[in-house]
Amino acid sequence: MNTTQTQTKPKAAFGKDNVEARGVAQQEPMMMEEPQRQRQWLQKLVGEWTFEGEATMESGKPPERFTGTESVRSLGGLWILAEGQGEMPGGGPATTIMTLGYDPKKERFVGTFIGSMMTHLWLYDGGLDAAEKVLTLNTEGPDMSAEGKMTRSKDVIEFKSDDHRVLTSYMLGDDGKWREVMRAHYRRQK
Repeated sequence: MNTTQTQTKPKAAFGKDNVEARGVAQQEPMMMEEPQRQRQWLQKLVGEWTFEGEATMESGKPPERFTGTESVRSLGGLWILAEGQGEMPGGGPATTIMTLGYDPKKERFVGTFIGSMMTHLWLYDGGLDAAEKVLTLNTEGPDMSAEGKMTRSKDVIEFKSDDHRVLTSYMLGDDGKWREVMRAHYRRQK
């Protein structure tokens, strides 16, 4: 009795063989992104932080103080995810989530910001200063001084040291001048 065995290459669940088996056009395999200095800069944010700050909720009124914690983790060395917990100025608990990464095609930092106290999704686009100490993230969002109005804003992250950074938020006024609306000091927990 003569039996001939044919070896069949097993199909991968994900990959070229499975794509070809399903009749889908072949695509280039996904390449792992190499860390760039901009992405390495973002990794300085990774860790456990406490923060305290002040926010101007209404023009002409004194700033209100707030405190909280932030946990920042890396996603594959390409992105950071920062989740903050604290008390809102004026009272009430708040949770915030910031994502940041670097888009080498745009040569810009990109990201998002959301908070449990608002319905707006803030989209970031920004860059580092020449000394690579300050990241300015441009965005657009609700004007806190005029209901229903949108305005240009920016969040500025400045490293004072490896264990101390400052986040300052600005809004562009009708007069064309940037107005500081929030400043928070973050300190790394050892």
